[in-house]
Amino acid sequence: MDINHLIARRLRELRDAQGLSLAALAERSGVSKSNISLIERGESSATATVLDKLSAALGVTVASLFEKPAEEAPSPVSRLDDQPVWTDPGSGYVRRNLSPSIYSPIQLVEVSFPAGQRVAYETSARDVDVHQQVWIIEGTMEVSVGDTRWTLDAGDCLAMRLDQPIAWHNPAAKPARYLVALVSQAHKPPRREA
Repeated sequence: MDINHLIARRLRELRDAQGLSLAALAERSGVSKSNISLIERGESSATATVLDKLSAALGVTVASLFEKPAEEAPSPVSRLDDQPVWTDPGSGYVRRNLSPSIYSPIQLVEVSFPAGQRVAYETSARDVDVHQQVWIIEGTMEVSVGDTRWTLDAGDCLAMRLDQPIAWHNPAAKPARYLVALVSQAHKPPRREA
């Protein structure tokens, strides 16, 4: 399945599961209704920033937008040839969803980030807690979380919670490659005292 059609199908499934109209998702996400419609028809390749806004509005991780539909029993194995690969049309960064289709609270993503490029995720409020660790395999990345910035080199690992704006920048003259591990948990209602 073409990656844009995979995203289109998954976005429609998630929106329908929550009973959201295009207008409601547009209002929640800040992405125009017409843009969402184009994405859902597979006629537009959304940027990473748009996918982040949509995923936050739906209460899922960006990686969830790349999950293949469960047309048969989910497998605990994810073969290289079956892993969805997507290229951000804005920056050219390439992400590969590594995780198998069987349910797991952990999602793994491999990213190849071109030299000199930037991507900013402006979304901060989410309906689920998402924790992420980034392990640099090759190259250098500058990661800003809120007002704090780290320069990460090969072997470095950064843990963060996705609850504030995050910016990614490759300041080097060669691509960077890194692994992202995500864990998401729905917010639990507060306990009531007896």
